[in-house]
Amino acid sequence: MSIIARLPVELVNQIAAGEVVERPASVVKELVENALDAGAQRIMVTVEDAGSRLIRVQDDGLGIAHDDLPLAFAPHATSKIASLDELESVTSMGFRGEALASIAAIARVQITSRQSGQDHAWALAPEWSSPKPAAHPVGTTVEVRDLFYSTPARRKFLRTERTEFGQIDQLLRRFALAYPPCGFVLLHQGREVFDVPATGESRLSAARIESMLGAAFLDRARKIDASASGMSVQGWVADPAYARATTDQQMFFVNGRIVRDRVIGAAIRRAYADVLHHQRHPAFVLSFRLDPRSVDVNVHPTKAEVRFRDARAVQDFLFREIHRALADSAVRAPSESAMPTEMARSTAGRGWGEQPLPPAQAVQSYLRLLQPATTADSQHFPSMVQEAATVPDAVIPPLGYALAHLHGAYILAQNAAGLVIVDAHAAAERITYERLKGAFARQEMAMQPLLLPVVVTVSEPEAEAVEGLSELFARLGVAVTRVGPVSLRISALASILRGADPEALLRGLLAEALVLDLSGDEQDPGVDSPIHRVLSRMACHGSVRANRPLTRPEMDALLRDMEATERADQCNHGRPTWRQFSLAELDRLFMRGQ
Repeated sequence: MSIIARLPVELVNQIAAGEVVERPASVVKELVENALDAGAQRIMVTVEDAGSRLIRVQDDGLGIAHDDLPLAFAPHATSKIASLDELESVTSMGFRGEALASIAAIARVQITSRQSGQDHAWALAPEWSSPKPAAHPVGTTVEVRDLFYSTPARRKFLRTERTEFGQIDQLLRRFALAYPPCGFVLLHQGREVFDVPATGESRLSAARIESMLGAAFLDRARKIDASASGMSVQGWVADPAYARATTDQQMFFVNGRIVRDRVIGAAIRRAYADVLHHQRHPAFVLSFRLDPRSVDVNVHPTKAEVRFRDARAVQDFLFREIHRALADSAVRAPSESAMPTEMARSTAGRGWGEQPLPPAQAVQSYLRLLQPATTADSQHFPSMVQEAATVPDAVIPPLGYALAHLHGAYILAQNAAGLVIVDAHAAAERITYERLKGAFARQEMAMQPLLLPVVVTVSEPEAEAVEGLSELFARLGVAVTRVGPVSLRISALASILRGADPEALLRGLLAEALVLDLSGDEQDPGVDSPIHRVLSRMACHGSVRANRPLTRPEMDALLRDMEATERADQCNHGRPTWRQFSLAELDRLFMRGQ
């Protein structure tokens, strides 16, 4: 007796529906993709009760011919592909031919469509024997009512109306960002949520970004537009300081398709690795394009996942371009043409804590403010502020010049825009970290012998670890040797780390070495590598500590180095290093002019 039997068509469609239609937003996605494939220039989505009662998607695309309407509800019937070769190079959003059949298996569906040149439209529902004449403009409308009416158990898995509508709203905003040439309208319970007109251009514009994500995102975002090896990426990535608690503003499109992919996610995490605060998520809108034959979109029924033929090349390209965009700090060093010649010469190549500082006579003509920030300066503070106000904006660098060191932690500086507050330790930590990374990569870690070597008592496993890693430790900037069963001697430190506590530095290095494999990525460490984690900790130990008074020349030197350092807007742990307060903001605080 045979126990293998063909499943009924109704059951097959129910199974397919379980894969394709997870919630109302899934229906919207499938119908909008069909509208885009039809060449729509405007798509209107109307929902009631967050889509559980009604989803209507109307477009002005090519429409469906009278004879093709009955096939629209047939499983695995499609106009998108006809061969394996076309599947391997598919450019349309839909291609599986199962969406409408799946939706019709769990809801009441009706299609009304009209092609150009036809006298009228035709309407069809699955239960009708043939299409019926109808009034409708050129294009197609699909109405989906009573979602999950045939599978009431599925309704129990739906979230609240607010949550389900939020999914639809976010989905349609993603489509609007992925397809600038198309206009999108969303209505809920008869109320217009948004109406975004077509832009008339194929590339994503700042105007559409602002209309979909708001001005706050655009104000904090950096543009990317790059191509290489048949791949291109265009869009915006937000500053690390704009990071969010959720992933709601993470939008990535592959050849116009909204996707989620581990390769892409890994590239973006690597790019933000040492600038993003823990437990926060970066925000970005990126459109990635490559040869359709280089990506497999037939991975999952929802078509939300892809598989790249050369995943490593894709990841490296995306990482490189995003990392490059994030490397540019929001602060820029002043051009030499904007400074007196003497000042341009005196600041060239000067680093944090390095000598000589610019001579007073070279800056006297336009600053007159480089006296040491001692307690005695307090009586002169009003005149210092007054004099700073007279400096022409053209010669003031982005972070301005220091006025005071507040509570041994914050530098107060005046620039052309107003007041700048800098976290001295966080800023110095970033500067030191970037210099350590560069020196390690170039194998040019300049060492400075200690006047008196420091002997540190450690555990035997720690002492043994140093014996095996002493050469690497030297490359990292700590010259240490084992001089006894539990004794280590530090004889030199990297010049970048002068002023650091040698013992604390070594103990921190050992703490990382005992839990990380430091040998695997010595030659080419990535930004998220164990080596860089060690360098980050060393930078923390080797940076200016809180409550150490800084002189005005030291503070100004730190500000100049911030302007010349990549990623200077955040410390190694993702915290901001500085904040700008405009004069308008300060006026509002004190109700000036109100």
